[in-house]
Amino acid sequence: MLIERPKTITTQVSDLLATRIRNQDYAPGDKMPSESDLADQLGVSRATVRTALARLATQGLVLRKQGDGTYVNANLEQVPTRMGGMWDFLRLIENSGFHATIHLRAQKVRPASAAEAAALNLADGAPVLALTRHFCADGQPVILAHTTISAALLVDEGDGLDGELPLSEFVRRYCHKEIAYAIFDIKARMPDADVMAYLRRTPDTPLLLLSQLFYDHSNQPIILSLSDFDEQVISLRLVQTWE
Repeated sequence: MLIERPKTITTQVSDLLATRIRNQDYAPGDKMPSESDLADQLGVSRATVRTALARLATQGLVLRKQGDGTYVNANLEQVPTRMGGMWDFLRLIENSGFHATIHLRAQKVRPASAAEAAALNLADGAPVLALTRHFCADGQPVILAHTTISAALLVDEGDGLDGELPLSEFVRRYCHKEIAYAIFDIKARMPDADVMAYLRRTPDTPLLLLSQLFYDHSNQPIILSLSDFDEQVISLRLVQTWE
């Protein structure tokens, strides 16, 4: 197992096990290998595996049964959205049973609006890269996303920016940044003409608006995104642990 900084060993183990669960290497309802077996497979201590499994349990991915072992949550088949994957639109669409694609509508550098500058801790009118993209499920547009990134973060434009990359890969490639976490705000709103045209909705049907502010590992806001969802196609059903 390759150990890299800045992630701790426990984080790497929990991320790896979460990926295996998402890929159904461990299917919903299955009993996972024992802590000893996982420790041997991954070349880490049982204490590390135990902590990683406890982390997955708090995320609702696994259930730990005293004296019996650890099981993948059987209800994950019915819950296509996890809080950690809610901002990953491609995964969100695919977990709803569709083939996902990204299409770039517009990409330009412009002055930040007052709201964008405030959210991203920028000076008024500072240059930002604005991306307008729509996400399709089996070719049908289901998400219209307006994403804003400080132009000062762009350090590797190379032969040009690929605005159809997944957001995490985009900032990793062009900003040399990693998304650490995001803060979400969800509300309903009536679609405007632009949203109606691209998501093919009537003006009398509300849509879900997801506002997302993404932070890096230095706790600095780096991306602001406002996205309209067609919730009639994409499921936003969530799993939440209870303590």
